[in-house]
Amino acid sequence: MIVTLIVVCEVGFWVLLAAGLSARYLLKKPKLGMALLLCEPLLEVLLLVVTAVDLKSGAEPSWRHGLAALYIGYTVGHGHRTVKWLDGHAAHRIGGGPPPPKPPQYGMERARHEGRIWLGSVVAASVAAGLLLAAVWYVGDAGDTSKLEASIAAAWRVVGIHGLIALSYVVWPRKAPRDGSAVAARDPEDVPDPLVRGPREDEQQVR
Repeated sequence: MIVTLIVVCEVGFWVLLAAGLSARYLLKKPKLGMALLLCEPLLEVLLLVVTAVDLKSGAEPSWRHGLAALYIGYTVGHGHRTVKWLDGHAAHRIGGGPPPPKPPQYGMERARHEGRIWLGSVVAASVAAGLLLAAVWYVGDAGDTSKLEASIAAAWRVVGIHGLIALSYVVWPRKAPRDGSAVAARDPEDVPDPLVRGPREDEQQVR
């Protein structure tokens, strides 16, 4: 039941998001759109309540409960950024607004961008770990909590891998392509290739 509810929450997230953006930009009702978007956290609350009730009813703690906590954590850590990104594109394509700014591609600006995304993963893992620790405390010695503890370790393992990827943009920053290459030269004199410039003057005199 927990896995089914996670799927329902994920589908509901996108349905509410589409409905909220449509009401905001197609129907020109920003208040209705905002109200629909604010309903999205209720899905996570519902999932949290059902998970707690399932554990209270005597269900054995399993990876399903860990997955529920990880899903809630991911939504808290990255849900706002996802909604903001889609809202910017909807405002441009549907509402006729300016195109949303693209994320930086090079240098330390790209590194800072990746760092901010990584901080979202840290928030996600912290929320998931907090929920799982609460579940471990709630279950106590009445059940096997090893699956819940394994989910905590998995969450921080993902954060560590993501952190290494983000750090790579600091250690090896991407460089912007250089302008003024030989291919872009318009004047044959600017191209250091005798085949492109043609025969030299002394060769023309010999001919």
